[in-house]
Amino acid sequence: MNPSFPNRENTDSSDTDIANKENTDAGHAISNVDPAALSQRRMVLLTDGHSDPVTAKTASCLLRFCPEEVVAVLDRQASAKTSQELLGVGGAIPVVDSLNAASNADSLVIGIAPPGGRIPGSWRPLVIEAIQRGMTIYSGLHDFLYKDEEFSREAHRSGARLVDVRRNQEHEVSGCQGLSDSCLRIHTVGQDCGVGKMLVSVELSRALNRANLKTKFIATGQTGILVEGDGCPVDSVVSDFLSGAVEKMILKHQHHDAVVVEGQGSLAHPRYSAVTLGLLHGCAPHAMILCYEAGRETFNGLRHISLPSLRHLRSTYETMANLRSASKVIAVAMNSRLLSDQDAERERERIRGEFDLPVCDVVRHGADDLVNAVLDFRQRQDVVT
Repeated sequence: MNPSFPNRENTDSSDTDIANKENTDAGHAISNVDPAALSQRRMVLLTDGHSDPVTAKTASCLLRFCPEEVVAVLDRQASAKTSQELLGVGGAIPVVDSLNAASNADSLVIGIAPPGGRIPGSWRPLVIEAIQRGMTIYSGLHDFLYKDEEFSREAHRSGARLVDVRRNQEHEVSGCQGLSDSCLRIHTVGQDCGVGKMLVSVELSRALNRANLKTKFIATGQTGILVEGDGCPVDSVVSDFLSGAVEKMILKHQHHDAVVVEGQGSLAHPRYSAVTLGLLHGCAPHAMILCYEAGRETFNGLRHISLPSLRHLRSTYETMANLRSASKVIAVAMNSRLLSDQDAERERERIRGEFDLPVCDVVRHGADDLVNAVLDFRQRQDVVT
């Protein structure tokens, strides 16, 4: 059974919808739910003791893209008073040290994406308290809530809903047919994990829609699904079916002018390259946006292994993508969070000079450069063969 969230696009049904399906698993307190009710989530984002921008990227992105639904961030160890002070986003949304301080909340979101996707042991009392309050618990971790006997038992008692974002029933291989060139397929690809591929994908999708190009963001990870309201958690799909799951989402949404498919991991990352390649071949992008973090020198979670150069990565992505269909990198999305304004501009100019491509940080500069790159590419390429 797939998880359900409010769909942000009213014209499309959810890819991971349980709103109209009954979950009969023992210990899983999920029943039919009105999607309209889901769209009124009042969320507490749990980041307790893990409130750095990379680990807490789920919380950070929900604060950025769904602030009207966030009641508070819960971190008992934080001295910050607002989410802006703690995570650099969210404005005056408060940081609290208990659920009592957010009594009007109806949902608790596991706000981190740690390596391996496991819930910290010190969080169990907080999660149990939220379940006992009857709150909906959203988790994108690999350790499923519904499989935890204590969580499931308490959910049955209180009527709380346990929603495992990564749970899926994908079991179809790719057919490698039916993709239409009338819908432009853009894919964000990365230097590493946690460099901002999801953030760039959402910002680009929204900016393209503002530019009157009807665009659908295709979420492929837990954070994107929580933001968009639909998608597929590709890193939890059996490898044989990964490309098929991605292809299915594109076939469903290719009535749009364009889709922006969120990237996962990196072709160069020793842990996650299999997911990256399956996703790349499943979405068969016409064009790619290469995402990187300025100043990062080693792989996330593998600090003893150096990152390859961006030039090498660009070549590798284009080579591997072209095994499936013609594709190329058309722009670079820079994450310059560690740099001053002056240093960020120098880095931007350096990368522009090296690649002769548009370069921007969507947070610092906005997404206009990426939008123009997509529109220019679309104008030049009516059909990509």
